[in-house]
Amino acid sequence: MELGLWRVDGQPVRLTPSSVPLEKTLEDLIENDPDILGEPLLIIGRQVPTKHGKILDLLAVDGDGVLHAIELKRDRTPREATAQALDYGSWVQTLTHEDVLDLFGQYRPGQTFEQAFVDRFGMAPPEEINTDHRLTIVAGDMDPATERIIGYLSRFQVPINVALFRYFQDDDRAYLARTWLLPDTDTVETATPRRSSAKETWNGQDWYVSFGEESSIRSWDDAREYGFVSAGGGEWYSRSLRALPLGGRVFVHLPKTGYVGVGLVAGPATPFDQAVLTVDEEQRKMTELPLSARYQHTATGADKDEYVVPVTWIRTLDREAAIWEKGFFANQNSACKMRNRFTLDTLIQRFTLDE
Repeated sequence: MELGLWRVDGQPVRLTPSSVPLEKTLEDLIENDPDILGEPLLIIGRQVPTKHGKILDLLAVDGDGVLHAIELKRDRTPREATAQALDYGSWVQTLTHEDVLDLFGQYRPGQTFEQAFVDRFGMAPPEEINTDHRLTIVAGDMDPATERIIGYLSRFQVPINVALFRYFQDDDRAYLARTWLLPDTDTVETATPRRSSAKETWNGQDWYVSFGEESSIRSWDDAREYGFVSAGGGEWYSRSLRALPLGGRVFVHLPKTGYVGVGLVAGPATPFDQAVLTVDEEQRKMTELPLSARYQHTATGADKDEYVVPVTWIRTLDREAAIWEKGFFANQNSACKMRNRFTLDTLIQRFTLDE
């Protein structure tokens, strides 16, 4: 698609496109406002060296955790640029979650990836980063061979496209117009998933627990006083909680409030009616305790019970003192492995814990 631009001042005057004065100028524009490429992106690296001895112009991530490798060519794209982009893709697909955090740290020293992600997208980053990636060649023009090759690769689900920028000068004003070689419907949405390295490394010890307070069903005051966490009302809610291992360290999160406790799992999950807790060094049936909530669900059927996991608390906090920072990990699952390094490092410090 060829773009035309006219100045309308009496008689229409067509502006003649030309090359962007400097490749660095276009790179600066995209770095300062990556929306110019058509979707919200967070730049996480510029002039990024790869392990193959090449330099990638820009590396970015979108709100779904997909990595975008962006290579800029000021003028016409030679066929070699396509091979270069594919080479970058072979490197990008190997990046682990920790690699992404390290690259961002080098690009923006003193800032955290998680907080920058919240600033950009208004939400915490997904647990898995770089399950997919995309390759973008940014150019002012394109030769026929490049067009044929990109079109051919797209048929085999290679996530590559070309963004064409036309530069127009009109007296003391300059304009950029963008179009894509392939429409969105022709480009693949994802590359091949690589689940093994997309998540941050788990330390084998720490777990996240979401304690959903409900006035009549469960209460943090009860959990804090008698030493437990709980979830239930359906198999989806209780399944992950029942997977908590004996001795695992749990960080407890109150939805829309923050983290309020850390402790060690002291026993297996059992239905509320059968749960036994250690209170003042004495074994007590939970049904006999003076609880604020009832830990019963009105729904009936298989696995509708509230499941209770005994916890030996290390530190607990009032709701008003809950720990929460922009970029913290939170999840709707009742329990899952705590992988988020930023959240974990901050909680260890705030709860004054040893590693």
